Amino acid sequence: MKRSLRISILAFCVFDATHAVAEDWRSGYSLYGTPGLIEMPSAFSRPDAEIGVTLGGFENQQRASFNFQVTPRLSGTFRYSRFAEFTGQDTDDLYDRSFDFHYQLLTEGSLRPAVAIGLRDFLGTGNYSGEYLVASKTLSPRLRATVGLGWGRLGTEGGFENPLGVFDETLNQRPPLDFGDGGTPSFDQFFRGDAAFFGGAEWRISDSWTATAEYSSDAYARETSLGVVERETPFNFGLSYAPGQDYILSAYALGGSELGLSATIIIDPTDRAARSGFEAAPVPVAVRGRTSAALPSERALRDATATALLEEGIVLQSMDISGRTVRVRFENERYRAEAQALGRVARVLTNTMPPSIEMFVLEPTRAGLPLSTVAIRRSDMETLENRPNAAAQSLARVTVAETGTGVGATAVDAQASPFEWGLSPYYAVQLFDGSDPLRGEFGLQADLRYALLPNLYLEGTARYRVSENRSDARVSDSTLQPVRRNVALYGEAGEVGIEDLALHWYERPGRSLYSRVSLGYLEKMFAGASAELLWKPVDSRLALGAELNYVVQRDYDLGFGAQDFADLDGVYDVVTGHGSVYYDFENDFQGRIDVGRYLAGDWGATFALDREFANGWRVGAYATLTDVPFEDFGEGSFDKGIQLTIPLDWALGNATRDRTDVRLSSLSRDGGARLNVDGRLYETVRGGHVVALQESWGRFWR
Repeated sequence: MKRSLRISILAFCVFDATHAVAEDWRSGYSLYGTPGLIEMPSAFSRPDAEIGVTLGGFENQQRASFNFQVTPRLSGTFRYSRFAEFTGQDTDDLYDRSFDFHYQLLTEGSLRPAVAIGLRDFLGTGNYSGEYLVASKTLSPRLRATVGLGWGRLGTEGGFENPLGVFDETLNQRPPLDFGDGGTPSFDQFFRGDAAFFGGAEWRISDSWTATAEYSSDAYARETSLGVVERETPFNFGLSYAPGQDYILSAYALGGSELGLSATIIIDPTDRAARSGFEAAPVPVAVRGRTSAALPSERALRDATATALLEEGIVLQSMDISGRTVRVRFENERYRAEAQALGRVARVLTNTMPPSIEMFVLEPTRAGLPLSTVAIRRSDMETLENRPNAAAQSLARVTVAETGTGVGATAVDAQASPFEWGLSPYYAVQLFDGSDPLRGEFGLQADLRYALLPNLYLEGTARYRVSENRSDARVSDSTLQPVRRNVALYGEAGEVGIEDLALHWYERPGRSLYSRVSLGYLEKMFAGASAELLWKPVDSRLALGAELNYVVQRDYDLGFGAQDFADLDGVYDVVTGHGSVYYDFENDFQGRIDVGRYLAGDWGATFALDREFANGWRVGAYATLTDVPFEDFGEGSFDKGIQLTIPLDWALGNATRDRTDVRLSSLSRDGGARLNVDGRLYETVRGGHVVALQESWGRFWR
């Protein structure tokens, strides 16, 4: 054991004494979808905020991985894998979800190697469970090497007594892994039991091609014992092709008997797919002349401004002129960033307002709620439009304040129809089931929205299902009231169904206060009433919210009825609600904690942390813990997952507020299930407040 420890120390010292010049040579992605070699990890990290989606594997094992570089040193990975005949039955494949963490302890220097520590499958069934400490060093512009020490599954090939046992003898034994329902951290496993060395080298043949050789410390013990994987040698070899920074294609010779393939798509959420926006250019700022013409009436000015703003996708709601100030209230229907809408409104006002108007007081709204009061000097618009660094200079000169709760300025005649509708194809999927990687439905979707008032509207969605494969979905044996696990039964009885149809009313009951009341078919599975109150000062990073709901379970046919459970003496109804704390950190991270009662009557809390970028991308993770025992919750033990928001203007280049929300999680379960009501207040109002405006102000002049 002492000899093994000395060898470990010597190996790391040799790396540290090596002098090499490191180029901008990015780490590859392993077959596990993490920064690494082939199947072994390396100590390098990918660029900050990068997303890597990897599909790879070999004949009897395939993996789909989502890796996110959370910070420059920390990355997290969600993985969904297929194990062929892993349970010992010829036709019984296993589909498994797992999570990894990889943290770079030391960055690479001229003499110092990069050093990282990691947990593989620390939050899952443990089929891939392992831990590692690894060092990597660039030896020349085209050669770099990696050596590491692995535990768990990474300590099964050439394993020896745990070097950490010198500190605590209990670390020499690794308790048998109890899969259970999965989904819980195996703290009693970490860095315990036998350890083994692994390592490898990468040779950069050219800017596009890289060859890799590695010694793997994973013996595939269970797979070889079942006869589903052959392994003749611990050596793996690979060849990767990466002509740019958008994708990597790789082929591997694994264990002397298997051929592996992988493809990684790389996404940089800090950049945009469309290099330049395709929306129409804003109207130029009109500089005031020395001469003045006869002034039109205020009504004529309102009409001219409303018409010009409508061309920009902005609806003017009210406008007043007082002395040298014009005050306008408007709703932005086109631009994701309110800062861009503010810039467009200010430009239009320089063209429509008489020369005597110097101050523009702009009040953006959402759902009829005034979000903030932004004061911009006309002379600043005229001076800064074509200056370098105009965005930063204009931001320093504007003021953003709280908007009063009283009635707005003089209303203008409606410029847009209060009724909106649309028809589009849809595809709804359920991913990462424990027995089926993909199931869902597709068809046609009709959306409608009718505004009775700016802050009171009816909104709904109906779907016509053309095809689906949900009827064979597994049913959990959970003892809880089925509030989510039977989602596959909704809509099965008919081709047409109402997804939601509800009346939403928004108000400003006081300073820094916002309210919402929703009534109707709030979501696919529940109907009832929902009330929410949010305290969010315009210049604060902190917000507090409270929500209370009373709902009943809807019929499976997605019609207008409620479901009658004979064994429950009638319709299932529940009072549910949460108190929420939101905080917007200064480093692009947003945190949220919701505490309260969930749909199955369980009590607990949801913790969420997202990283949001100025271009609208958001990547985050969440976990919900309630008083439901893990065994009653069922597979996964508790609700958790990864959530993405992809703004469509990022991909298309056209100005739009539309976005796609994606959740990568375990199966829909009953524990920790929350009502899915649209239009919650925090996301409705935050875009017009100081923090969001500052982060997106670079779009003010677009």
